[in-house]
Amino acid sequence: MSDAHSLYKRHFTSAEESQQAIAKLQDHDSYKLAFADDTFLMQDDLRHVRLQLEYLKPQLVLEQHGVKATIVVFGSARFLAPEQANKNLELAEQTLAKQPDDKALQLTLQQAKRDQKNSEYYLASQHFSQLVTDHSNKHQDSALMIISGGGPGVMEAANRGAMAAGGESIGLNIVLPKEQNPNPYITPHFCFQFHYFAIRKMHFLQRARALVAFPGGFGTLDELFETLTLIQTKKAERVPVILYDKAFWQKLINFDMLAEQGLISPQDLELIQYADTPEHAWQLIYDYYELGQTQPE
Repeated sequence: MSDAHSLYKRHFTSAEESQQAIAKLQDHDSYKLAFADDTFLMQDDLRHVRLQLEYLKPQLVLEQHGVKATIVVFGSARFLAPEQANKNLELAEQTLAKQPDDKALQLTLQQAKRDQKNSEYYLASQHFSQLVTDHSNKHQDSALMIISGGGPGVMEAANRGAMAAGGESIGLNIVLPKEQNPNPYITPHFCFQFHYFAIRKMHFLQRARALVAFPGGFGTLDELFETLTLIQTKKAERVPVILYDKAFWQKLINFDMLAEQGLISPQDLELIQYADTPEHAWQLIYDYYELGQTQPE
């Protein structure tokens, strides 16, 4: 009798003991199917697999639904809807009226006033997306689907405008230290979540036929400059890049100075256009692609 067989006889003297041993093996992490083993998949050595999976999931869904052309809407997540901004301002005024010398309440009122003013961007994003979606509903041969970062603020407004027009829209959420929840206006089967910024950015631009950037912070600037760099270096095809609120952007960034100093070519300034109304932003895209005549491909 072999040593292995003797060992088996010595340790498993009954069918019950054998079944218990089998059950223990089946319960061990090593026995799990590779794609169902979270511990295995989350190892550093499997990062390339996670990157591939994160790219493929939205890719296959969008292909299955025939999504070929999108308009990307960027902007601050901090802008409030007008109804919320007005409510907050009214509350701040009422609260301060009871304690007019309270410094903290004075600051709260200042913030509420700023939020109310900035809610104009929320409304503009919503209206712009509604214009795009209205066109797409009527002209399937030149349809353009709104895609946003999936969160609050300008992103929410963009998805909300598409829904108000009776259309679908995409939201690409990202896992952040401060959890970002998807806004409720995203079409459910187009609501995705990402861990890797790089893969998320690829999906923003892969089908993009235009980018509209509303005022925003670091995230908005990151996405804007990456897009401009890809177009400038011809890593991506040229598409309209529209900055909403010319006064804001020209105060924030002196693009002309970059050209004057030879840091970019004068022709690079032509990559940027400005719009001060939702209608103007949409008209720039409409004219660029001659949407009354041709499909934006």
